[in-house]
Amino acid sequence: MELILPILAATLRTATPLLLGALAGLFSERAGIIDVGLEGKMLVGAFAAAAAAAVTGNVLLGLVAGIGGACLLGLVHAYACVTLRGSQVVSGMAINIIASGLTATLALAWFSQGGQTPPLPPGARFLPVTLPGAAALAGVPVLGPAYAALVSGQTVLVYLALILVPFSAWVLYRTRFGLRLRASGEHPAAVDTAGISVARLRYSAVMVASVLCGIAGAYIATAQGAGFVRDMVAGRGYIALAAMILGGWRPWPILFTCLLFGLLDAVAIRLQGVAVPGIGAFPVQALQALPYLLTVVLLAGFVGRAIPPRASGQPYVKER
Repeated sequence: MELILPILAATLRTATPLLLGALAGLFSERAGIIDVGLEGKMLVGAFAAAAAAAVTGNVLLGLVAGIGGACLLGLVHAYACVTLRGSQVVSGMAINIIASGLTATLALAWFSQGGQTPPLPPGARFLPVTLPGAAALAGVPVLGPAYAALVSGQTVLVYLALILVPFSAWVLYRTRFGLRLRASGEHPAAVDTAGISVARLRYSAVMVASVLCGIAGAYIATAQGAGFVRDMVAGRGYIALAAMILGGWRPWPILFTCLLFGLLDAVAIRLQGVAVPGIGAFPVQALQALPYLLTVVLLAGFVGRAIPPRASGQPYVKER
């Protein structure tokens, strides 16, 4: 238990930004908009959250700023893909490139610390929350340590990400908005025939995705980390996109896929510096590459079986 529980707790922490990013991609692609720009929106969200939190000392203002920054890029992506009917993949990659250069440039210009923000004080960060009864149950065999070390002691955004999984499933499969959203990604002409604006639905989906990306970026900068560092998202947006595909564009399988990636990342962190008899210490670079190698292997083996929404990536031209 002393070995397993810290790894499982770290799994939840490392899987949280992946889960938020994958749910963001889920809403966007279910509406028919491919969102390769998850990485860029998460990066801008991380920078905006860290910058606002560093200046104001308030983590909630940082979260709002992170969401706002991601939504600005989301509007650009929606305008390019929905209004101008441009290439969705090209627009997403352009967002990633712009975000990488813009965040580093603004951080250098505003804070003059080599492209990063000042370290955040405790009041400007999301800190672990101790749930009621954690100390009292700590002595109970199995259940107590699991509750105290795994369930309790996470940040608010970890709990929010887990709650968003059943909420997303309810929205997509049990509400009128979710039905129309899925229809716009499967058969937009039928939605248009029913008198519902496909463009409005797709704009809404991209903005929901942007809000989730902003939360993911804020989590990386103000919960996992203590400030912004250049390119600190480090490919998590692409891994989230892969997790969404491997999860078949469904919330619950996406959760399990993100937990798998998070577990591998947590194990890799724990194995750094550990010596194996006859082999020696694990190379740090090899351990850090494990989540990305798993992404490539799984996509190569299973992406052919994944069936995306039929109208995904296809600009809709309103029939006259």
